[in-house]
Amino acid sequence: MLDLLGTSLARPVIARAQVKIAQKERCQFISHGCTGKGNDQVRFELAFYALQPKIQVIAPWRIPEFYERFKGRNDLLDYAAQQGIPVTSTKSKPWSMDENLAHVSYEAGILEDPDSSPPADMWKLTADPLLSAPNEPEDVTIEFERGIPVKITSQTTGTKTSPTEVFLAANALGRKHGVGRIDIVENRFIGLKSRGCYETPGLTILRTAHIDIEGLTLDREVRALRDQFVTIGWSRVLYNGLYFSPEREFLEVSIKESQKSVNGQVRLRLYKGNCIIMGRSSQTEKLYDASESSMDEIGDFEPSETGGFIKVQAIRLKKYGQMKAEKGERL
Repeated sequence: MLDLLGTSLARPVIARAQVKIAQKERCQFISHGCTGKGNDQVRFELAFYALQPKIQVIAPWRIPEFYERFKGRNDLLDYAAQQGIPVTSTKSKPWSMDENLAHVSYEAGILEDPDSSPPADMWKLTADPLLSAPNEPEDVTIEFERGIPVKITSQTTGTKTSPTEVFLAANALGRKHGVGRIDIVENRFIGLKSRGCYETPGLTILRTAHIDIEGLTLDREVRALRDQFVTIGWSRVLYNGLYFSPEREFLEVSIKESQKSVNGQVRLRLYKGNCIIMGRSSQTEKLYDASESSMDEIGDFEPSETGGFIKVQAIRLKKYGQMKAEKGERL
């Protein structure tokens, strides 16, 4: 299971908007409500300082007078009730929820026991994959240009082509078919482990299709370098709150460069929480040659040449096997 970092993606967007308003109002101070144990305090504050280096940050959850009075969620809920402040959280549903267009995250409260099952009524975005998702599968086709999804077609959504419409259509399909739920224990940037539940319906569908079309259109070595360094580096930068950094700019250029040949379409089948690849094609990228890969025809590839390739690859393995044998050791 993989967290698609929907919360991490939202933080630089929110921080940029906060700083924009702070600059407009000529504020010297900016604040956030993040706890002193989580990742978001780091994400927001690093973003604030990058965007407005002289800004001063007020973080109540790190002020002793505040966290000694409000030791947790129950104290805050009591205070909100006393002051008539409307909040969505309740003591009967004691968990923290963060929602944006891409996903919803849930943590804290009863979820802090990693062996407790998430309540059925906690999940907000997606149908229960087993109990309430449709009993009939649905096929969807997603088209990519330079790695960007530019078109989505399904029975539920019809055909959508604008960026926002494509994203919302993928979200609607994921919600309907229970796609994108995960329950994981992760490692926070500050060093603590945390249990989190996430719903990311649309991005899960789009990512599944994107990875698949790359297999057809992306050079092997480019993909290997991207996955070994760029993808991991980008995820770490985003998760750790370093979006407004020189390394993010470098990684983003690398990602865009890797996607120049990622053009084509992917057919998927959605069913009971699953995204099943049904096929893929590309009219422009010709890295895949059916005649060369076929077991039923020779094509331009000479099988006899493979013998030399194998012999060269075997040189060091023969030496290694010989050394082990001389030592009386078994492979």
